[in-house]
Amino acid sequence: MKTETLINTTLGLVLSGGGVKGMAHIGLLKALEQRGIYPSQISGVSAGALISGLYVDGTSIEDMLVFFKETPLLRYNFVTVNKPGLFDTDKYLPFFDDFFTAHRFEELDKRLVVVATNLLKGEPVYFEKGELFRPLLASAALPPVFSPVSIDGELFADGGIMNNFPVEPLTGACDVIIGCYASSMKAVGKGHIKSGLQISERANLLMLHANAMDKLHIPDLLIVPEKLGNIEVLDKKGIDKAFVLGYDHANRKLDEWLQ
Repeated sequence: MKTETLINTTLGLVLSGGGVKGMAHIGLLKALEQRGIYPSQISGVSAGALISGLYVDGTSIEDMLVFFKETPLLRYNFVTVNKPGLFDTDKYLPFFDDFFTAHRFEELDKRLVVVATNLLKGEPVYFEKGELFRPLLASAALPPVFSPVSIDGELFADGGIMNNFPVEPLTGACDVIIGCYASSMKAVGKGHIKSGLQISERANLLMLHANAMDKLHIPDLLIVPEKLGNIEVLDKKGIDKAFVLGYDHANRKLDEWLQ
């Protein structure tokens, strides 16, 4: 595959969930930009959905990292009172206003697809029209940490519950598909799981991993950054590390593929 060939094709990009591990996606985007490669269609879930939205809205690589560093994850005054979940997801909406220019999918220059899980109907829903912020927020609302998001009278949560690698919207619509899978997993000892939150994080990771495995062969190029398993899903201290791991791995894989 030559860079010149990619420039003249409909290139799709699918970005998985993974929490802080998902910062590896930003590393991939930087590696692509440095080669003059710009996807025209992006499908994302959870952290991958947030990054996809920022990217399609024209946010720079540096400002994407700032968004995740400055947006609080587990702030005590965001604790829920009358909603299911530990933290009130709606309280994160003002941070979108600070970083996004577009407020609707139709205002974006490229096709963006965001998947969230309809908790009431038990099915994945693919958003690409209408209001932008609430589907992005819902896609990343990992239960039971974050409360579900209400959209049109339905309750939505993390899209990774049903589909942690949403390649389907791009299949048949793109000539070439690149995928980045950041929900890496490693075996852990009993001492690693000491609290209810850690049990929840581990169970969610196993769930996300299981529903993506059968689809990782679909992209023409799959990026699976190594050593992300050492980064905790909600540990903001791992943002820069995940970004560098994603960037370095993407550089190696892209060089091999483009030759």
